[in-house]
Amino acid sequence: MSKRNSQAAKSAARERLRAERERQAKREKAKRQIIVAGSIVAVLAIAGGIGYAVVQGNEPSGWEKAAEAKVVAPANTSGKNGTTVTIGESGTDNVVHLYEDPRCPACASFEQNIGETVNKGMKDGDYKLSFTLGTFLDGNLGGEGSKNALSALGAALNVSTDAFLDYKAALYSAEYHPSESTDEFAKDDYLIKVANTVDALKNNKKFQDAVKKGTYDAWAMKMSDSFQNTDDVQSTPTIKINDKVIENPGTVAEWQKALKDAGVTK
Repeated sequence: MSKRNSQAAKSAARERLRAERERQAKREKAKRQIIVAGSIVAVLAIAGGIGYAVVQGNEPSGWEKAAEAKVVAPANTSGKNGTTVTIGESGTDNVVHLYEDPRCPACASFEQNIGETVNKGMKDGDYKLSFTLGTFLDGNLGGEGSKNALSALGAALNVSTDAFLDYKAALYSAEYHPSESTDEFAKDDYLIKVANTVDALKNNKKFQDAVKKGTYDAWAMKMSDSFQNTDDVQSTPTIKINDKVIENPGTVAEWQKALKDAGVTK
């Protein structure tokens, strides 16, 4: 090979090497740009996720929203926000006022033992029945069963006072009242299942829609506030006869004595 050819070959080799280095440099630059872009996207995604989580964390819950929502009061109620529930047609001035929480096991025992007798006294005209229902057990135990059941009771009250009383009795029954530590009443399907044992509510689509849509959620929250704002009620059940708190009766005989001592019956 001549010296000229050798120089030409070396020159060509150097040119190929330079071109290859340029291509390699371009590839490395492009790779770095992709990595940087990907990192920026990842950072933005993380920041966005954190931002979304913060926003979600600051969003009020459904029940918090209900507490601020416009109240739809059930039929058969009166007073501000429909939180006065008084049942009875007689002209008597005697009033038996019950303060209860749907998840309360002692309330369930009271209903199971003498609920029917208490209702009968109202129907016989001895007194009117008044109800203030609370939801404090949701806070004590966790969950939302008391609030959800109270809203459903509002839907029953909207049907009729008898539907309300019968549904309350069913919710407190030995068969359907859950243990205090469980939150079955938080499930709409469970509340509807219990309602289907009540003649006035069985397959009642209007009632069922109200439960599922939470029509009376805001009313339930106002009723719960009314319970919380009653200073001389510290537990459930609390029973007042003509505004005086009595010792909780455990039997029909004790209930009849309480009525007699209060001058309601002879």
